[in-house]
Amino acid sequence: MEIIDRSADRAWTDWAIKTVEADANRSADTHLLPFRLPDSWGIDLYLKDESSHPTGSLKHRLARSLFLYAVCNGWIAQGTPVIEASSGSTAVSEAYFARMLDLPFTAVMPASTSRAKIAQIEFYGGKAHLVDDGSTVSAEARRLAEETGGHFMDQFTYAERATDWRGNNNIAESIFEQMSLERHPVPAWVVVGAGTGGTSATIGRYVRYKCHGTKLCVADPEHSSFFASWRDADPDAEAGCSRIEGIGRPTVEPSFVPSLVDAMAKVGDAESVFMLRWASKELGRPLGGSTGTNLVAVFRLMKEMRERGEEGSIVSLICDPGQRYATTYFNDEWIAEQGLDLAAAERDLRPLLP
Repeated sequence: MEIIDRSADRAWTDWAIKTVEADANRSADTHLLPFRLPDSWGIDLYLKDESSHPTGSLKHRLARSLFLYAVCNGWIAQGTPVIEASSGSTAVSEAYFARMLDLPFTAVMPASTSRAKIAQIEFYGGKAHLVDDGSTVSAEARRLAEETGGHFMDQFTYAERATDWRGNNNIAESIFEQMSLERHPVPAWVVVGAGTGGTSATIGRYVRYKCHGTKLCVADPEHSSFFASWRDADPDAEAGCSRIEGIGRPTVEPSFVPSLVDAMAKVGDAESVFMLRWASKELGRPLGGSTGTNLVAVFRLMKEMRERGEEGSIVSLICDPGQRYATTYFNDEWIAEQGLDLAAAERDLRPLLP
């Protein structure tokens, strides 16, 4: 009988898990901010500020979960190169954790990704590998991983399973704990966007597991496949490349679980940009594009609630800070180059707003 013992490899694994968990232990939870609305509406809106994570976005939670999942599965060991396909924010957060574990990191991203996000990846010691065709990022990341003997993190496959959806301080558990003392503690709706689909999967499973009456709405930008796929029950739906960074995909990703979604809203890019600019003024701080997309869906839902005479609460997310988009969503020249008609968007959305 022959026994081969590789348990010595576990020493680095133990260190890596403790290191990542220690980072989570040092971090406070993100704030749940009330958004001022007229009292006569009878509806309360809250925005969970995920931009306050150390790496500045909702993707910090995902990156932590993906690293723990990969390390615990034995896919990442000491010195393993880590490769990811990303539109920006996930790569920033993964670069942070890769530096923490002294691992080389490369992010494969569309060439249109904002320079601010690329600079942050480089700040954390990562490298940006840019491709002209955004639909090829996953294939290119897989190729690089094979070429270097590294691990392709593959957020678009593993996002829905890497996070413990039953609790363990996931985003859903955090929302409901923070809502417990509010006027309407169980939200009528939670509204999120979908890039990987991981956040919507976590929230959708959690509300079912806890038997909450909360419904989940996913807001999808115009150049994305998720809305058509969900509407038509077509897993092969395709679209273009989203101009709203962080959400929307040209094809339906494995981590998007349509059976968990109660409603979807298709949001025009001009609507998203107008809304993020309007809400930035209301909150006194710049917001990112996906937050604008979320809020268009939120105010549409509030209109329907008001027409039915319903009261309650809605929770959505501030996904990342608007400072990352100074050269795009807050730049009038970029808006003109993209052909976005913000005036028309304002005419359509203004009747929904307070």
